[in-house]
Amino acid sequence: MRLSLVERVRRFNRTVTQRVGALDEAYLARGRPLGQCRVLWEIGDGGSEVRALRARLDLDSGYLSRLLAALRADGLVEVVAAADGRVRTVRLTPAGAAERGELDRRSDDLAAGILAPLDESQRDRLVAAMGEVERLLIASMVRVAPAEPDQPEARACLDAYAAELAARFDTGFDPARSNPFEGALLLVATLHAEAVGCGALRLHDSYAEVKRMWVAPTVRGLGLGRRLLAELEATAAARGVRALRLETNEALTEAIALYRSAGYREVPAFNDEPYAHHWFEKEI
Repeated sequence: MRLSLVERVRRFNRTVTQRVGALDEAYLARGRPLGQCRVLWEIGDGGSEVRALRARLDLDSGYLSRLLAALRADGLVEVVAAADGRVRTVRLTPAGAAERGELDRRSDDLAAGILAPLDESQRDRLVAAMGEVERLLIASMVRVAPAEPDQPEARACLDAYAAELAARFDTGFDPARSNPFEGALLLVATLHAEAVGCGALRLHDSYAEVKRMWVAPTVRGLGLGRRLLAELEATAAARGVRALRLETNEALTEAIALYRSAGYREVPAFNDEPYAHHWFEKEI
């Protein structure tokens, strides 16, 4: 990675943290740092399970506990444990709800203050650039790692994959009728501990098959499908595989476009997959 890119990211980070007031000891002049304010906002009006809050914010459990303890001491939140003690829920007190409302008002003022010195064209450019930066930052937070098919994250992906195909295929989709998936190497993508994509590699003697490619609708457009495909190709190459094959249904137009743009060429059918209309191959 070029050092100049790293330096530009660091400069951007410094500018943003200064402009939004992240360096202030009392964020938005409310007497508490940004971390506490963000947790208070994230809890929301309906409350949140502590473990879900930790996952959404990617926080260390010890640090989150300290943030919640400070908010409890100020009378802004209450933490309630379930009967078995394993699930804890945090809720805003009336004072916490009022404080969250004040933070919203002051955050609106801060955002308006950022836009106010700019002309209309500059505002549109800044907001558009922020949208693009947000999408790319979210993409950078996605983690891709091997998983066993019976792990909860993997199971969630495979179930969602089957449900979407059943809804999109004219004939529906029954995993039991599809060609075998057992024994494949599975990669699962997660964002804030939530499974958002998967892809698998089934190894044969002279080639490997790409199977179970799926990306959650919430993260489509972030390039995750292309990233999963590249990870599968790298995994195959590391095992000495020199050719990849895959098949897909005509209803999956986005997948077909991805495969073609990634260098896969359409070939005659090489298996009897009942749900396939197109077969592809790529040498790696």
